[in-house]
Amino acid sequence: MELYELTVHELSERLAKKEASAVEALESVLGRIAAVEPRVGAYLRVTADQARVEAQAADEAISRGETKPLLGVPIALKDLFLTRGVATTAGSKILEDFIPPYDATAVARLKEAGAVIVGKLNMDEFAMGNSTEHSAYQLTHNPWDLERVPGGSSGGSAAAIAADECIGALGTDTGGSIRQPAAACGVVGIKPTYGRVSRYGVIAFASSLDQVGAIAKDVKDAAIMLNVIAGHDPLDSTSAPVPVPDYTSALGKDIKGMKIGLPREYFSTGLDPEVEAAVRGAVKTLSDLGAEIGEVDMPHAGHCVACYYIIAPAEAGSNLARYDGVRFGLSDREAQSLIEMFKRTRNAGFGPEVKRRILIGTYTLSAGYYDAYYLKACRVRTLIKQDFDRAFENFDLLAAPVMPSPPIKIGEKTDDPLAMYLLDILTLSLNLAGLPGMSVPCGFTGSGLPVGLQLLAKPFNEPAIFQAAHAFEQATEWRRRKPPL
Repeated sequence: MELYELTVHELSERLAKKEASAVEALESVLGRIAAVEPRVGAYLRVTADQARVEAQAADEAISRGETKPLLGVPIALKDLFLTRGVATTAGSKILEDFIPPYDATAVARLKEAGAVIVGKLNMDEFAMGNSTEHSAYQLTHNPWDLERVPGGSSGGSAAAIAADECIGALGTDTGGSIRQPAAACGVVGIKPTYGRVSRYGVIAFASSLDQVGAIAKDVKDAAIMLNVIAGHDPLDSTSAPVPVPDYTSALGKDIKGMKIGLPREYFSTGLDPEVEAAVRGAVKTLSDLGAEIGEVDMPHAGHCVACYYIIAPAEAGSNLARYDGVRFGLSDREAQSLIEMFKRTRNAGFGPEVKRRILIGTYTLSAGYYDAYYLKACRVRTLIKQDFDRAFENFDLLAAPVMPSPPIKIGEKTDDPLAMYLLDILTLSLNLAGLPGMSVPCGFTGSGLPVGLQLLAKPFNEPAIFQAAHAFEQATEWRRRKPPL
């Protein structure tokens, strides 16, 4: 087995035993990137020279007997995380030449844990999308079928993990942007509770919905990475001052007696038959492992798309107002007035999907429409949260599909934004409620496309998710299948 094929925990074990070096692991990953990246398109930039310095330092640390959770492990980052001295674009032309002066907290914590940062990964512009087709720079292809999307907005992160172009990756999830690409690419994606991981230094889309998480090759890797990045950060006012458990301690425990609910509304009309069959098969496996399965009603689930696509664009319009051509990023210096410079800079720098959401957000916050749309959406959000609160009075976890269909073909829905938004229908409610969720591979369609099982929990109950996901993963062989690259 090549080093680039290993998981975080497998590579860490080899490095600790000195059966391989961090430099060798990095060169193996860089060689893999060179071999498959022209077909996959996961990376916006590879920081090979910097990574070689970090790998050499990791080997020196290992030789001194130092131990750290990610020492010498090659990790890649969604291009939404600020990285000191390395361009960070958020997939947008408006930040094409932006070089941050500091690292995001999550990146700093990876480096403190000894990680070797390999590069920055492609994404939908400002994380607005579910297919990575809205990147201003390039398309990313699904490693399982190069004619299909990898999901989004963290599509580069999921594609890189599936294609073995890095050992672990960070993503963000505002409406499903970790879980959807993880499902589409047949890997594991964890979206923690809102406030569990610092958002400091992460370029904002919708501040009450954004959350940082990990995309990994297996459940244990996801637990290891969340151990590293989770925890209170005084630099983020929304960071929760809640103790962080060791997520790996939840692994290996049986799930006998665990109560898992199936939301009826998540298995309704519109769900692809092959997706439903794979997910129900996964639920059967959980039952065979001793979990108690029952059904639960989520009466406001049908309103989550409308609710989300009022709240998220409203927050996006506010957050993106800072990109005005004055302080950083693209600036049209040919304009004859300040207002003209604003207009020309933003028109040239933002793509059509970002413009669409800014317009929606501006409209819903405007005089005469705030009460009718934004305020009403906030009230519906409360009802959606209450649905989850009631469900978790009787169940430890909820289980559902991640996406209503397998990954779509590139270009299949780009001319129909509403159809694209409906692909989010099974993931949005979790962000509106601020809850943790995971996608874990649970099968394939007849044409070989991955399907993900979504496990949801009450706030800060990520350990229950890891416990059930790991038990399921160990009882199945889905994680062992690799794309036909």
